[in-house]
Amino acid sequence: QVQLVESGGGLVQAGGSLRLSCAASGRPRQNYTLGWFRQAREKKREFVAGIDWSGTATHYAHSAVGRATISRDNAKNTVYLQMNSLKPEDTAVYYCASGWETVWADPNVEYAMDHWGKGTLVTVSS
Repeated sequence: QVQLVESGGGLVQAGGSLRLSCAASGRPRQNYTLGWFRQAREKKREFVAGIDWSGTATHYAHSAVGRATISRDNAKNTVYLQMNSLKPEDTAVYYCASGWETVWADPNVEYAMDHWGKGTLVTVSS
């Protein structure tokens, strides 16, 4: 079983930055992938960014390109999401998820993830 715990959410003004963290514990699959998803109020959960085991391959949603950077530290079993130039429409609960051989470009990628954290709320004020 794998436990994922997100942190780093909070209230930020538009144009500001945040760095989210997600710590993994337990017994993940070898070479597990990690990704960030988000769900705004009354909207479906959507993919934000994903990263492979080595940290060399990343993938971003169109909305995140140029504003977000995903990275991971396998020594700490932690994945990060640095978000810059935040907009009010970025307000959402951000979830971390783990998977294996994940095809991030798959529009149904969230259903391929094995484990999920409980999320951290990001609120961007205008």
